Amino acid sequence: QVQLVESGGASVQPGGSLRLSCAVSGGGFALYNLGWYRQAPGKQRDFVARITYTGNTNYTDSVKGRFTVVRDNAARTVGLQMNNLKPEDTAVYYCNAFHVYRRANYWGRGTQVTVSS
Repeated sequence: QVQLVESGGASVQPGGSLRLSCAVSGGGFALYNLGWYRQAPGKQRDFVARITYTGNTNYTDSVKGRFTVVRDNAARTVGLQMNNLKPEDTAVYYCNAFHVYRRANYWGRGTQVTVSS
């Protein structure tokens, strides 16, 4: 059974930094595309960043240059380094894993990030 567990959410002031982490249990980690999504109150869940099983990355425009997604295949984790945080980054952040061969999609339960002065 595949499980994703996020950690690292917190409350920070504008301009601050946070690092989110997602631990993935279940086989075939090296063949997952791993991503981060976020959902603000009253809004839909939106894409933030992704790192493919080959190491390619892409980001939504609003976080380019501020966020960095990394993966550690040995530790079975995906991280999201978030710098220069803004109030509009406030949301619940969800980890996503998509197995490229099984075509199976998995989600974590989310971690809250609040950016406020």
